[in-house]
Amino acid sequence: MKIKTSRTHSKITPFLWFDNQAEAAAKFYVSLFKNSRIESVSRYGDEAQTITGQPPGSVMTVSFRLAGQEFVALNGGSAFKFTEAVSLVVNCDAQAEVDRFWEKLSKGGSKGRCGWLKDRSGLSWQVVPRDAIALFQDKDPAKAKRVFAAMLQMTKLDLKALKKAHAGR
Repeated sequence: MKIKTSRTHSKITPFLWFDNQAEAAAKFYVSLFKNSRIESVSRYGDEAQTITGQPPGSVMTVSFRLAGQEFVALNGGSAFKFTEAVSLVVNCDAQAEVDRFWEKLSKGGSKGRCGWLKDRSGLSWQVVPRDAIALFQDKDPAKAKRVFAAMLQMTKLDLKALKKAHAGR
């Protein structure tokens, strides 16, 4: 029997493990992206302290959407940490959008190389101008190589500089 729900669910939902800041992180993320919202919050029961170390009544999971994509955040304790092995990519339509997401997401975190950063919760993000993808994938290997070499010198991606490298200037 199929149970109908009022919400639509993604076929694949990223599930993010936080120590104890799942709700704060979800609120921060939904404040940055259009078409985003907190959908539900569940709380640990009395057994939580023994099993997870989380206090009864504290936030267990937060279901939320970012730009329409469903996510779940868990307060699971300090057993696991985020690594760069998994990152979220923000595809930006203009340099101003790159600049805005770069500054907001990296505040309290750290700025990496080649458009990568970690936010204040340690989650890795890549902030990428959409037009840069075509430059990296140019069929002319010399152009693509120049763009890649230029990117390797950057922290935040600079579309204008990538286009200059593509053109050979």
